[in-house]
Amino acid sequence: MVKICCIGAGYVGGPTMAVIALKCPSIEVAVVDISVTRINAWNSDQLPIYEPGLDDVVKECRGRNLFFSTDVEKHVQEADIVFVSVNTPTKTQGLGAGKAADLTYWESAARMIADVSKSDKIVVEKSTVPVKTAEAIEKILTHNSKGIKYQILSNPEFLAEGTAIQDLFNPDRVLIGGRETPEGQKAVKALKDVYAHWVPEDRILTTNLWSAELSKLAANAFLAQRISSVNAMSALCEATGADVTQVSYSVGKDSRIGPKFLNASVGFGGSCFQKDILNLVYICECNGLPEVAEYWKQVIKINDYQKSRFVNRLVSSMFNTVSNKKIAILGFAFKKDTGDTRETPAIDVCQGLLGDKARLSIYDPQVTQDQIQRDLTMNKFDWDHPAHLQPMSPTTVKQVSVVWDAYEATKDAHGICILTEWDEFRSLDFQRIYDNMQKPAFVFDGRNVVNVEKLREIGFIVYSIGKPIDAWLKDMPAVA
Repeated sequence: MVKICCIGAGYVGGPTMAVIALKCPSIEVAVVDISVTRINAWNSDQLPIYEPGLDDVVKECRGRNLFFSTDVEKHVQEADIVFVSVNTPTKTQGLGAGKAADLTYWESAARMIADVSKSDKIVVEKSTVPVKTAEAIEKILTHNSKGIKYQILSNPEFLAEGTAIQDLFNPDRVLIGGRETPEGQKAVKALKDVYAHWVPEDRILTTNLWSAELSKLAANAFLAQRISSVNAMSALCEATGADVTQVSYSVGKDSRIGPKFLNASVGFGGSCFQKDILNLVYICECNGLPEVAEYWKQVIKINDYQKSRFVNRLVSSMFNTVSNKKIAILGFAFKKDTGDTRETPAIDVCQGLLGDKARLSIYDPQVTQDQIQRDLTMNKFDWDHPAHLQPMSPTTVKQVSVVWDAYEATKDAHGICILTEWDEFRSLDFQRIYDNMQKPAFVFDGRNVVNVEKLREIGFIVYSIGKPIDAWLKDMPAVA
């Protein structure tokens, strides 16, 4: 029986291994992590991450051929294939600070594999890593090999949170990069055979190691670039009276462009986009390509601009101050159908409003009060370290209350910010909300989820990203 072990029980490791276990009943899959609370959650009825469909997959396989354990060394030692899915945060100090990936956790995983292994192993990079990481890992393993042979493969994940299980069931492609040697190709085939249980062969792509590593960074950079492009257009739409949803719809009808990732918003978030682009920038700079680095930097600059533009529009619209005004924040996760708040635009928007002394009432159906308070007080990039290395008891932001109902959040509020496109926000009783708000009642829609005309009929003053500006707001400058 083939044995697979995955080091790291997070957003990538947990769902990926659960689906492999479901689709390959003849393979034993162990997911290991040093975090006892995280492993306990994977073994409970309340999984540590929210992802539609994940519960059913885990419950079907857990205890049969899917195991979650803190006994890291035992499972690594027994495995034929070891996936490494540990955090690769952005460095906060030293060489490459603010851009380069911190490979501390990767290196310690590699050293541990070398320490405990008693048989040949295939080691698979699953986390997003900079190009040439495989080479560093290979050096650590071969210099500590004790006669054991290792093959390093790159198998980047292309999951989208909120649809991860569907993406795993029916991927656009599975990418496997390996050494172009007989042993390397044999290892590639072994991993290919795992995915071939359910993925059509023409969707399993094989490349050299460096192409696979770079493809992941490139894919995320291209997707983020599309979002920044449409967000740049949204600013121009507001200035000219065009409607960004109409513009992006017509642009997306061009078969060369396509409709995906063309929704204007308050900005992109998630664990990968910003981190991967910063990583790409650093690699370009290290390879003497400053012009290329500058090009990709601009994608992040536009994203930051969009968030600050949104806050400036809100403050200037509300008579240039939100001091002591109650602002309802609807949605804190970086997108719907996930509880993930990593790099969510909501953090920057909330901090911008708190800087002007607003009182915030926050509602998100999947994000806990503890997580929101933690995010609003944590230093940048801290979120990407394992939970046990993050600040244990975050200081509470007194001007922030977290509630479990949109109507409670909006009661007596001066303004509403919609920052996540949860379906339930589309069907709220906005007449009821309006009746219970301070007047004039403002709605700032950062996700274009509301019907602007209907809300204006009710009496709201509405600002919606990239839409023609409300007559009331026309005289208010967008830049503070």
